[in-house]
Amino acid sequence: MAAPTDPLPCTDLSGLVKAYDVRGLVPDQWDETTAELFGAAFVQVTGARALVTGHDMRATSPGLARAFARGAVAQGADVTETGLCSTDQLYYASGALGLPGAMFTASHNPARYNGIKMCRAGAAPVGQDSGLAEIRSLVERWTDTGGPAPAPGGSGTVTGHDTLREYANHLRTLVDLTAIRPLKVVVDAGNGMGGHTVPAVLAGLPLDVVPMYFELDGSFPNHEANPLDPKNIVDLQARVLAEGADLGLAFDGDADRCFVVDERGEPVSPSAVTALVATRELARRPGATVLHNLITSRAVAEVIHEAGGTPVRTRVGHSFIKAEMARTGAVFGGEHSAHYYFADFWNADTGMLAALHVLAALGGQDGTLSALTRRFERYAASGEVNSTVGDAAGRLGAVREAWSGRPGVTLDETDGLTVNGPDWWFNLRPSNTEPLLRLNAEARDERTMARLRDDVLALVRA
Repeated sequence: MAAPTDPLPCTDLSGLVKAYDVRGLVPDQWDETTAELFGAAFVQVTGARALVTGHDMRATSPGLARAFARGAVAQGADVTETGLCSTDQLYYASGALGLPGAMFTASHNPARYNGIKMCRAGAAPVGQDSGLAEIRSLVERWTDTGGPAPAPGGSGTVTGHDTLREYANHLRTLVDLTAIRPLKVVVDAGNGMGGHTVPAVLAGLPLDVVPMYFELDGSFPNHEANPLDPKNIVDLQARVLAEGADLGLAFDGDADRCFVVDERGEPVSPSAVTALVATRELARRPGATVLHNLITSRAVAEVIHEAGGTPVRTRVGHSFIKAEMARTGAVFGGEHSAHYYFADFWNADTGMLAALHVLAALGGQDGTLSALTRRFERYAASGEVNSTVGDAAGRLGAVREAWSGRPGVTLDETDGLTVNGPDWWFNLRPSNTEPLLRLNAEARDERTMARLRDDVLALVRA
């Protein structure tokens, strides 16, 4: 692991409130000097007179957070440091304290990466069109000119405020688990921030928690903290079976996403979790709007309709979902990447709250999790299939041409290309940061889905 002042690799995780990709600012460098400039730029662009920071367990994160705070303080802002926290715990602090926030993490990425997620007060997003471009522009300019001048009114202050207990208590007010039957749950924190937050949130509940990899270790000695990759939940699946557990939960590195495994050790699709949580939220708020992104299963919209709600389809990505949550007044939103957004959580995403809903739903009845989620698993899905391509636009165009004009087929270019048939659909989207095309396909049965997937891939990889 690099020392806190060494240059770090950077990455851009589209859809997150972030400023990960700083390669255009200084050559392949994300260090404390740059973090300090980001702190100053954040204050100047947002006008924040006070803000809150947090960081994950990576070795470089505390130094980056302190440097960001120095830049903000020099511009006259007061900084509240929450220290070690999950990303959704930082969003809690932003909402509860009414402050803009900055979280230092590289989420599910490998150990050598680090970055920053930023939000305005109330966990509102800072995206490319809502401040991030201006922040980057200032940092670029200051990198060439030696940095900003100190604020004329003097420096701000730095205080500490550990929000873990408050965060846990708040989540427990949103889902009542006191009357559930006893459950045995295996939790894989992946050496990430779930090892910090899960004990606080689940303490005192009628749960037999079997912890896996709760030790905070940003080198990720057991497996990458990225449950979206099937190889990273193999240990959890085996442990659920070995323990005879009712379910398993896996959190990513900054613990804002949660993946679920049923009692058979089988993954529960994030689309099924979205549908399950949607039914619970609609039971509390009949007729409400629920968001789902365009690569969730068709079953999600169907379930929302059946529960009396209004489904709204959105682009993939954090900033788009949060903007639509605010615009539509939605009660809940889900993405197939296991990001779950709640109106009761300042429209921010929290995997922990989604996990509490799953526990409450399972513990409130006598059946198994696989039986509970069966009605939400209606179609065969490919999962996300990535293809490295030299000409993403050209390959996308070839797929568009191949399906255009077919009887009973419609095309939608809201986010990449979505092609809809009578009992199937697929979406093909270019990566924002890599030479990749990402394919998601779904059909009524496995055979149709496999044929559809392979037909699209043949064109993409031609």
